[in-house]
Amino acid sequence: MKIVVVGGTGAVGRRVVDEVTRTGHEPVVVSRAAGVDLLTGEGLDAAFGGADAVIDVSNPPGWQSPDEVVRFFTEGTRHVVDSAARAGVRHLVVLSIVGSDVVDLDYYLGKRKQEALVTAGPVPWTVLRATQFFEFAGQVLAGATGPVAQVPPMLSQPVSTSDVAARLVELATGEPQGLTTPIAGPERIRLVDMARRVVARRGDALEVEEAGEGPEGLATGALCPQGDYTEGKRTFAEYLETVGA
Repeated sequence: MKIVVVGGTGAVGRRVVDEVTRTGHEPVVVSRAAGVDLLTGEGLDAAFGGADAVIDVSNPPGWQSPDEVVRFFTEGTRHVVDSAARAGVRHLVVLSIVGSDVVDLDYYLGKRKQEALVTAGPVPWTVLRATQFFEFAGQVLAGATGPVAQVPPMLSQPVSTSDVAARLVELATGEPQGLTTPIAGPERIRLVDMARRVVARRGDALEVEEAGEGPEGLATGALCPQGDYTEGKRTFAEYLETVGA
């Protein structure tokens, strides 16, 4: 199969491309570096030509304003769906996030818009919601500017990007499922504990504290699967072994 990976140079996208290759299929990488602009649709028709499936793991570049995040997922997804339809793609698989239907933060609102466009579009589709990735704690810590890092009060069930990539490719090579069973890691961990374990692994002197308040629902598990889910194989402890000390 020829499988197009939208966002194929990102943290998840690279693993998806590797998994497509490992399983004997042909990957096509779609990214800005490859001359594709999701906001205008430039380059998508050429990239999608002859594709059997498309896996969309794209993300807005950098930290953007709420309006820009929503715009990225709205306009970018519209162009992906339209180009996939013109190319006769038989299956569009989109990576979304657990909690996108209940959490009203900008990123989640953007993913909500993306899901709505995909589900209303003419291309047979599957949406896979995933929990936060193991790398999330390090990304939060990257914003620390002093000796103390404050992280939001959040209960998570983090998952390996490798496990997510494997599941996305498995879905793409099968029949469309609509909103499929979400994927999450094998254990629930508070973000503050994840961050402290990352700091300890690095040997940093950074102190990590949990902020007193945060968006409604995050502290009590709104970002964790509420029913059945596919359980990732890798643990956070195994991931920490890969973090440079």
